Amino acid sequence: MTVDRICVGAIAGAFGVRGEVRLKSFCSDPADIATYGPLTTEDGKRSFTVTLTRPVTGGLGARLSGVITREDAEGLRGVTLWAPRDALPLLPDEEFYHADLIGLEVVDPGGAVLGRVRAIFDHGAGDILEVVGGKDVLLLPFTRAVVPTVDLAARRIVADPPASDE
Repeated sequence: MTVDRICVGAIAGAFGVRGEVRLKSFCSDPADIATYGPLTTEDGKRSFTVTLTRPVTGGLGARLSGVITREDAEGLRGVTLWAPRDALPLLPDEEFYHADLIGLEVVDPGGAVLGRVRAIFDHGAGDILEVVGGKDVLLLPFTRAVVPTVDLAARRIVADPPASDE
């Protein structure tokens, strides 16, 4: 897969009156968001150097280059921040960037197609894969028991969903 940028965070709104933002980091170590060089908006039209200022409720306080006033900061609410893939660390075996999993075909152990990964959710108890096949939507725990194989080269995941109680 050739995803050249990875979403590493989002701006949750303004913090204070001097252009600071409340930043939600999607990095395993939240402070790493400031180490990946200039971050861009999803469309690539704006670029920011991030300087962390302090921990705040629900994220990190940060200054972004070019953001001076509270109004500037508030205008960025909801904007996602993207880092170049080559600035991110290589992951150990059996760890994956979410961007690498989105769109992969999911098959059962017998090879029957279940669908494609549309999204990955993490509500605190571990990742959940949302797999869509036609009108069917499966939510699968991203555990070795349920997802024994992820083959990025073949762009395929083998999943053994738990039996349905229907």
